[in-house]
Amino acid sequence: MITFEPVIGLEVHAELQTLSKMFCGCAVVDATTAEPNTAVCEVCTGLPGTLPVINAQAVAFAVRIALALHCTVRPTSVFARKNYFYPDLPKGYQISQYELPLAENGWLAIPAAEGERRIRIRRVHLEEDTGKLLHRGDASFIDFNRSGVALAEIVSEPDLHTLEDVKAFALGLRTVLRYLEVASGDMEKGAIRFEANVSLRPAGSRELGTRTEIKNLNSFRSMLRALAYEMDRQERRLRSGERIQQETLGWDDARGVTLTQRDKEEAHDYRYFPEPDLPPLLLRQEWIEGVRAELPELPDARRARFVSAYGLSPRTAAVLASERPNADYFEAALEAAPAVSPVRIAHWMAGELFAILHADGVEVAASRVRPEALAELVAMVEGDFISPATGKALLQRLAREGGSPGRLADKAGLDQLSDPSAIDRLIDATLQEHAPQVEQYLAGKKPIAQWLFGQVMRAAGGRAKPAVVQARLTERLAELEKSRLPG
Repeated sequence: MITFEPVIGLEVHAELQTLSKMFCGCAVVDATTAEPNTAVCEVCTGLPGTLPVINAQAVAFAVRIALALHCTVRPTSVFARKNYFYPDLPKGYQISQYELPLAENGWLAIPAAEGERRIRIRRVHLEEDTGKLLHRGDASFIDFNRSGVALAEIVSEPDLHTLEDVKAFALGLRTVLRYLEVASGDMEKGAIRFEANVSLRPAGSRELGTRTEIKNLNSFRSMLRALAYEMDRQERRLRSGERIQQETLGWDDARGVTLTQRDKEEAHDYRYFPEPDLPPLLLRQEWIEGVRAELPELPDARRARFVSAYGLSPRTAAVLASERPNADYFEAALEAAPAVSPVRIAHWMAGELFAILHADGVEVAASRVRPEALAELVAMVEGDFISPATGKALLQRLAREGGSPGRLADKAGLDQLSDPSAIDRLIDATLQEHAPQVEQYLAGKKPIAQWLFGQVMRAAGGRAKPAVVQARLTERLAELEKSRLPG
């Protein structure tokens, strides 16, 4: 039986976080909450006699993306009219880039069995977004607030062959965009959208099969479900001797199926031609290098540094470096407590703190637990001023109230008991309270010593230093055994 290999390429549209739209001065608003058609003007609604003007900040953001993806930025690129007719496209064409895009020939590394694999980036270019159709019963409405918002389109080569590849690429690209602070990557608000081109070919073949394109996938889950369905559909057709039609598909998430929208367009169907109202975009090399110099440390580099410089495991480093605010928080905590082990701070952050934040639905940047507070808490645990159990309880209180763990511990009397005389008094009181169990221990039931240890720790409210309690209890039980010896 023939084994088929999927061949997948992604087209990613990311809304850039500029204050105004791509070719006009209208404010960029949250299209999910703003009143419809309140951030519009003659330019972004395509009224006759208007002229577009290129948004310089959008260009700078797109160049940042291109450089972060190791692309070659063109000194000259050209905007073009992409002609097609759809209700939410007010001009009847979209201003995009075609023959001379902003940047080409880059790559993004994704995890692979051999360590990492580079997925080639074909191009990065600028364009404007469309409006948004709203369907209410039998009626449809158009909101043009989103029309004209600056988009960066990132197109991969067909280098993806599994759903795991696709997920790793999409998540990795979203992380880069967020690190660069050029796009929110908020899929629930449509700020990043995916289109997938997928075909099948016999394993080992270099020929590409007939591809279909799945449009406007606005969540990772939908994208993976749509691709899984489409790969299965194509395989079933091929095995039954049918041909795959090149077409554009939509994804019905409720039914879990792809649906034909139209025959797949080729470039000539869009009748591309240079935008007559915009000059070529000219970028000086020194300006491009200035943008490169301002790039932040990117996720892959930061993850590697966390392993080499701080001794974190690759898994923990990946968790902490996955979002820029998380990585910044971690390094701020390290700076606040240079004497504390980075591994211990990472353990508390990736474990206890993230668990609390996840349960509360809070991002780390908005947490009441400031980096210096987490560092102080870990230092208190590592220095045996409080027990790990007390540290976890304190962290819960810090997440609710904020403040200093030291002051909270003093206020609540949570500092750890380590004074031998105070612990001796707790032990004696516990042995008197549980005299029958002490008698069983003295009669030879040695495992009861561990139970007695637990009773002492309970009497101390978890504040007693376990090592001191264990040592003093062992000595006290030995004294009792000695006192029972004859003579």
